[in-house]
Amino acid sequence: MEYKKFKDKIEIYDKEDFNPQHILECGQVFSYEKLKEKYIVFPENKYAEIFEEKDKYIIKTKDTLYFENYFDLQTDYKKIKTLLNNFDLLKNPIKFGYGIRILKQDLFETVISFIISANNNIKRIKMILNNLRNYFFAENKGNYFPSYEQLKKCDEDFFKQMGCGYRSKYLVCVLKQINPEILNNWRNLDSESLRTNLISLSGIGPKVADCILLFGYGKKDVFPVDTWIHQMYCKFYKNLENRVQIRNNLVKEFGDLSGYAQQYLFYYQRSFL
Repeated sequence: MEYKKFKDKIEIYDKEDFNPQHILECGQVFSYEKLKEKYIVFPENKYAEIFEEKDKYIIKTKDTLYFENYFDLQTDYKKIKTLLNNFDLLKNPIKFGYGIRILKQDLFETVISFIISANNNIKRIKMILNNLRNYFFAENKGNYFPSYEQLKKCDEDFFKQMGCGYRSKYLVCVLKQINPEILNNWRNLDSESLRTNLISLSGIGPKVADCILLFGYGKKDVFPVDTWIHQMYCKFYKNLENRVQIRNNLVKEFGDLSGYAQQYLFYYQRSFL
């Protein structure tokens, strides 16, 4: 993709392979806000503003190396879309969400965020995560995602006050089961072994595990199946209630492109139904 890094910004000239609305509103991330004509993103302890300027997009940030990696700017999405366009099912979703890129997100933040996401909506997920940031704002001296050390000291009542509801007990438990070092040590596992480890943790079922695999570990041979993907499968394939079987069938079809296919299909399906 054609782009250029400067000291305090990244200029992206290839607008067919980068669209902030597509990237940030396709369900993969919650650490962002839209303010008038620009998006702000604040993963971990980083910050960037993204806006359109004539024939390019600008990522304004002091952390250009971080956001070059975060937006996966060195991956050739033209090639990925060309391969996926061989599937008739993907033609309209790719045309609609042409600017999607799968983010390279912080692993710990991804695990906590997607446990909170279970049976939840994006507006409420973002509210809960913002509550957590605001609570630790003074201690962190900024709008940063809380650290493992901060969250592991919190009890169930604290998470309930943040708005986590029944997920509060899962968060308390999972923070006793894992830490960032353990999560990072799992990076070299294959997707099946890693999924097994994740599902063994409190509050993580198959769908949340697959989201963590895709958005936290960068595994592309996974296909998270939620309500939207389930509806898509029943419409274009056959009626099937077993979502694990749906996932396995779709991974068999799309292989190492499964994660990319899922994002285009999810964004398209959710936008039109």
